[in-house]
Amino acid sequence: MPIKRIRIDIEGIVQGVGFRPFIYRLANSHNLAGWVMNTPSGVVMEVEGAAKDVELFRCAIPEHAPPLALISSLLIKEITPCAESGFVIKESGGLGNEVQIAPDCDVCSDCLAELFDPSDRRYRYPFINCTNCGPRYTIIKGVPYDRGATTMSAFPMCGTCRNEYHDPNHRRFHAQPNACPVCGPVLTLLDGYGKKLAGTPLDTAISLLKEGRILAVKGLGGYHLAVDAANDEAVRELRRRKKRDEKPFAVMSPDLAAVAGYAVFDEMEKKLLSGVERPIVLLSKREGNRISPLVAPNNGYFGVMLPYTPLHHLLLRDNFNALVMTSGNLSNEPISYTDGEALERLGELADFFLIHNREIHTRTDDSIIRVFQGNPLFLRRSRGYVPRAISLPPISKNVLAVGAELKGTICLTKGNRAFLSQHIGDLQNAATLRSLEDTVCHLEQVLKIEPEVVAYDLHPDYLSTGFALDLKGVPKIGVQHHHAHMASCMAENRLEGEVIGVIFDGTGYGPDGTIWGGEFLVGGYAGAARKGHFRTLPLPGGDAAVREPYRMALSYLHSVFGAALFDLPLACIAHVTADQRKLFLKMLERGINSPLTSSCGRLFDAIAALIGLRTKVSYEGQAAIELEALAESVCCDDVYPCHITASEGKYLIDFSPMIRVMVEEMASEKPIAEIARCFHNTVAVATAEICGLIRGENGMDRVVLTGGVYQNKLLTEGVMDLLKKNGFQVFIHRLAPPNDAGIALGQAIIAGRSFPCV
Repeated sequence: MPIKRIRIDIEGIVQGVGFRPFIYRLANSHNLAGWVMNTPSGVVMEVEGAAKDVELFRCAIPEHAPPLALISSLLIKEITPCAESGFVIKESGGLGNEVQIAPDCDVCSDCLAELFDPSDRRYRYPFINCTNCGPRYTIIKGVPYDRGATTMSAFPMCGTCRNEYHDPNHRRFHAQPNACPVCGPVLTLLDGYGKKLAGTPLDTAISLLKEGRILAVKGLGGYHLAVDAANDEAVRELRRRKKRDEKPFAVMSPDLAAVAGYAVFDEMEKKLLSGVERPIVLLSKREGNRISPLVAPNNGYFGVMLPYTPLHHLLLRDNFNALVMTSGNLSNEPISYTDGEALERLGELADFFLIHNREIHTRTDDSIIRVFQGNPLFLRRSRGYVPRAISLPPISKNVLAVGAELKGTICLTKGNRAFLSQHIGDLQNAATLRSLEDTVCHLEQVLKIEPEVVAYDLHPDYLSTGFALDLKGVPKIGVQHHHAHMASCMAENRLEGEVIGVIFDGTGYGPDGTIWGGEFLVGGYAGAARKGHFRTLPLPGGDAAVREPYRMALSYLHSVFGAALFDLPLACIAHVTADQRKLFLKMLERGINSPLTSSCGRLFDAIAALIGLRTKVSYEGQAAIELEALAESVCCDDVYPCHITASEGKYLIDFSPMIRVMVEEMASEKPIAEIARCFHNTVAVATAEICGLIRGENGMDRVVLTGGVYQNKLLTEGVMDLLKKNGFQVFIHRLAPPNDAGIALGQAIIAGRSFPCV
């Protein structure tokens, strides 16, 4: 029988996921000799044996790989047999420099069974894990992924754990966070002053939560603030302390059966909830549910997740139907992740702290997803998914892209792979900027990527822009905000050439000095031309108008009725005092502190205020979210009139006729839900019409839809349906968020294509 020997080099997420013991067992099952080891690039192996067995082995690798493994490349080379006997796992080598790190993941079914088995030595141990589950990205300090390069290096294994760790046939072979009650991390319960409490930390914490107390709970990537989600007083007190009036809180339930008691979910939502990534999934509320109405006021959805750490399972099982689990941070600051930081910053928010002594090396907030047309749509791509690579059209330079301001992320690229970071937060203070700096440093280190180009947003006042410009010794390129949005959607769909980009968002720095946001671009990675946009109008008070949507309503009303707007019988006007009316008229007529904007997001704000739904907001996007929810409550196909004109080679959408009709309908007391629905219909129809006009000029039939407004499911469905009926190919986001969290991906490919190799 002919003997054959092959070498296999595998890249991807193949470290810390049980890949080497899998190869060990697979090789032995096929009577093969050889070896396998980790390298900074991934995994390399050589196997030798009967040619038929070698071929069966090769075919079985991708088919039966461990559940957390993700193979991005597999290269096979036949080499000379060397009459080797036996198969071994070698220590990590030092070849290559393109390792991919596994994300953190949920507790596997085997560990969960042990966690609740009274006869198991890890019974109720909050840090149980194996090669198929547990922390990864948040504890790793360097590569290769060995225990010494993680925060578990502080916990020498006991003899029993060490035997498991070194046994290739054991589920915990080279499970780097492997530990038990004898040798591993432990829980501690502290009061609000940092004093250790007597008793069993877990049991006492459960009792305190049942009493309605607020606990700061240390998780995988940071702290949550937890209260019983059915306790109105506890939720109200958490809102008061966190100064979070209305923004929804996320909740965590022990299992799908508990979730079904208060929310409705389909098969895709069920799959997402129970997947190893454990994101927060937006689910429609079930009528008559027992969750406190203060958890998600004025909102048709709950943000729901299932437990993803052993501690979460222990807190919830047989104790709570749902716990509020909201990020442990002060307003506009990143999630707290070190014990000292948590005690200092959350001391006025939490009554008690349930902590542990396993260090979190990298803070990572929860991911958020909503299902759109049967597929997941990221609103935040973070824990569970980062740092998985996104496959790109090829670029020739390693790029660092630092994103924009809101929903900050960074992106590093190498070859045809982009590594989009976890959620960093809104870059509006020094604490979040430090988090961005830490994220850049950590990802560059663990991914072994040295940037050759840095990309940033053109807005001169963004902290991310300042950070990029301060970097020394590397070329830099500024990328226009909406061009980056368009390129992001193109890149994840692997599109080349030119497309029509319909980019709807709240704010983006335009090259003409105005604030863009209702944009139709034509182009590709090399550049994009503005072919259409919403009519520009004043933004009274600048950023104040974002917080107070009635200001934008005044701007739209002034564009139609002039100074007579204050004679209209509208709720959004009634509260404006005589002095304020004079001031607003000066601002609108003279452009005082009123930059021009074409923003689609601000149009949504204006309509929400005009119909009396929301004159002020307490969190970003609140008016638009509530407007969408209202529109979804009715069915209506009516469309308002609007004007589309051509000027200087661009198409302009003027919604003035729609505003006039809306005012008339408000006077006739037409249900505001119908007005909201007709508004959505109108924006969709106008969008499709502009795309048709652009196609009439250049023949393009590919359209990408991107920008934060496309988190609105109702509008996105309306636009997509019309475009597809008109023969367009429509592309949306699936791998990166459509909002500003996806900006860095677009910046990266634009910059990478702008600096070709020479």
